[in-house]
Amino acid sequence: RWVLNLQCKGSRNFLSALRRAVEVDFQDKGKHKSQGLYLLTTGIPDQETHIVSAYLFFFCIFFFLQLHVCLFSVVEDIGSSRTMPARYANPTETASAFKEIVQAANGRFHWFGEAGIFESDDISLIVSEMEKAKNYSQKCAFLVESLKQRS
Repeated sequence: RWVLNLQCKGSRNFLSALRRAVEVDFQDKGKHKSQGLYLLTTGIPDQETHIVSAYLFFFCIFFFLQLHVCLFSVVEDIGSSRTMPARYANPTETASAFKEIVQAANGRFHWFGEAGIFESDDISLIVSEMEKAKNYSQKCAFLVESLKQRS
């Protein structure tokens, strides 16, 4: 169920948007069946990472939710026509911060850009499962071959 679209126009005030989501949709948590929050973002939150992580850790436990983050990295030209955000980090620092935040919120992290996918927890899990399947297949082939040689 899609609950809410919170846009922080001109800022990345994540905690304010999260509090608004709590006040609007999750105040009667027994009535809702939402299981996750999805943050679609292009930059680091205005607040420090450890503050966001601590808040989300307790928030997600209380509401039985997970926060999943989709970070879209764009090459931004912050010139005279653009306002510098309250907090700035390069794409690698931003991704690192969101990985920490997602870990505290028991969610998944996805990082992509115009060039493609840089990192995705889901894709990493699929690749891991494929590697396990390949290893099991190789072990089975070895076992079958050894049984053929015995008989």
